[in-house]
Amino acid sequence: MEKKSINPLAMTEFILASKSPRRQMLLRNLFNHFIVLDTDVEETKFPGEKPAAYVLRLAKGKALAAGKRMAENSLPEVVVIAADTIVVDQDEMLGKPKNPEDARIILDRLKGKTHQVLSGLAVYHLPTREMRSQVITTEVTMRHYSEKEILDYIASGDPFDKAGAYAIQNEYFNPAPEFSGCFANVMGLPLCHLSLLIQEVEGKLDSGVADRCQESINYQCPMYPQILFGEHLQ
Repeated sequence: MEKKSINPLAMTEFILASKSPRRQMLLRNLFNHFIVLDTDVEETKFPGEKPAAYVLRLAKGKALAAGKRMAENSLPEVVVIAADTIVVDQDEMLGKPKNPEDARIILDRLKGKTHQVLSGLAVYHLPTREMRSQVITTEVTMRHYSEKEILDYIASGDPFDKAGAYAIQNEYFNPAPEFSGCFANVMGLPLCHLSLLIQEVEGKLDSGVADRCQESINYQCPMYPQILFGEHLQ
């Protein structure tokens, strides 16, 4: 299949405030070029802080930290993109597993149940100091995988850099085969929502982002017409 062209917004330098290779892969569906900048933002949860408030605070903090560094380096025409993604089960945040036993406990807890994946998105327009942000929530129902499948998946090493101890795109473990939401959100960067936030600060919507996203992750998304164009879903 011919690769669809990407028409980046002229004269603007885009910064991704994340070292996640999955976010970088997804963002290439929006821009031919962007700068990756890791930020040192404290991720400790405040007492009593709700998951949505937590993930949004982190995304905005990362965007502001990256924007400050760009301003110090005399790069004024900058739009910073930041995201943070968490897995939530019954209002409890599940982070990245600390060790194999922790991964086994998390995966066993999620087995056969529905949990939520929350992504905090922040877009910071450095020239005007405008911030646009949003929390996107996706429900994920896990299959009834076996204990052996859990142990084999842990042995592969894949769970250890991922909140909730799983990658939804892992075709061998295939944790949620009946999934029907925003796949990119569970991977860590919901591109359609991001496009709308960028439109708010740059004035242009990349209407082809959904096609490129679906092609790159090999997933037919049922959500994008409603997200991008407000079309009612049957």
